[in-house]
Amino acid sequence: MYFRNYSATTHFELMVRLIRAFDSGNFSENVHRIPVEMRPRGGKHTRCCVYRDRAILKYRLMALLGFGIEDEEDELVPLSRYAEMSLTREDTPDPVLTVIDEACNGCVRTRYEATNACRGCLTQACVDVCPKDAVELVNGKSVINPDRCIQCGKCMDVCPYHAIVRIPIPCEESCPTGAISKMSNSKETIDYEKCIFCGKCLAACPFNAILERSQLVDVIREMNRGKVVTALVAPAIVGETPSTMGQLVGALKTVGFSHVIEVAAGADKTAAHEADEFVERMEEGAPFMTSSCCPAYTEFVEKHLPEMKSFVSDTRTPMHYTAHTAKEDAPEAVTVFIGPCVAKRQEATADPYVDHVLTFRELRALFAARDIEISQCDETSFDLAGLAEGRGFPVSGGVTDGVKAYIGDRAPIDPIGIDGLDKRSVKKLKSYVKKCPGNFVEIMGCQGGCIAGPSGVVPEKKAGRKLQAFLKESPRGVEK
Repeated sequence: MYFRNYSATTHFELMVRLIRAFDSGNFSENVHRIPVEMRPRGGKHTRCCVYRDRAILKYRLMALLGFGIEDEEDELVPLSRYAEMSLTREDTPDPVLTVIDEACNGCVRTRYEATNACRGCLTQACVDVCPKDAVELVNGKSVINPDRCIQCGKCMDVCPYHAIVRIPIPCEESCPTGAISKMSNSKETIDYEKCIFCGKCLAACPFNAILERSQLVDVIREMNRGKVVTALVAPAIVGETPSTMGQLVGALKTVGFSHVIEVAAGADKTAAHEADEFVERMEEGAPFMTSSCCPAYTEFVEKHLPEMKSFVSDTRTPMHYTAHTAKEDAPEAVTVFIGPCVAKRQEATADPYVDHVLTFRELRALFAARDIEISQCDETSFDLAGLAEGRGFPVSGGVTDGVKAYIGDRAPIDPIGIDGLDKRSVKKLKSYVKKCPGNFVEIMGCQGGCIAGPSGVVPEKKAGRKLQAFLKESPRGVEK
């Protein structure tokens, strides 16, 4: 099975083992044994020793059970105890991310370093330009003192041989808001006052040390209690499905979901409401309006760009509208959003209509643990299906296309897009507050759209091709 991050294959195996442990009837004891079974004495290990591997596997399992590693107060508390606590927990795990200290030690601090390409220039430009005297010549080569260096990069800029390089930390480099940083103990820490839950750090970490706090056990537990459990599947799932959507619905019902609803149906409502709102705002003389579908973007505005608030659409997200519909039809139902997004976990904590969130990876693990082949399942219809306008939301430009379709000729629209939140696009967004080059701005947290979400499996381009093919077959709510 393909994974965007190779180290995620171990995490996938842990998910499968966890689910099978739950199904075994002896959950706590079987969970406790997983690290030893995966790393037996005398077997292969990926770190210094088999015992450290086991320790990290324990922490991964804690995250899969919904616990934050940072909250551990006693290292002697066994996994079996965490498994027992997960069965009685009623609250959704929060915050949604956690960092495994034991795994987060392969990266050094972001720094500048003089490489062997240094020729020991007589001009000593790097030495002269440094404002803190951090660069000196040792045996004819430049050496940078990390204790003095303020990481201004001036030495790198003036080096004629490009011998000075910046060595970044992947998670810090990927974060658009500076929410993650290495502390004095060399462990990465997430500042939730700054974090927008975009999941870029999770996707970038080469050690898979940043994890989501899973709700797998919560969902399976509700199924086993005999409750009505409704799956709300994000439109991006089309690109993740190795067979037909009908067979996917059949697989979801086989695995234990009572009803299966396309979140694209909620996206159709979002498109229609945003279109009405756009027309009204333009008539009132507003300079522009931005979309509101991406919770990473709305978190960004809330925490880092409050001056943009008045331009953000008041329309709720597709997940919200879909979950609200599900609860109206079956108030007792447990609603489970399934998608590729970390930010949706955070959004769900504040949405009374969404009970739990699973990722595409977790869904695949659920199928694998119970030996369900999607391609072998019967074709089954959605209990509520979406239209082409909503189904196009997970690709960049899709929200704009849906909104434009519902606007029709009621108002002229000049759309522009922010394709992925990063340090560069964040600067661009800030400039739009003063002068925006269009009157409708679509913002996607992930470059390429939701199909490139951090908790997806299939490569973006492959997923995009399958989604486009599905859109051609989909009925439209508004004729072109």
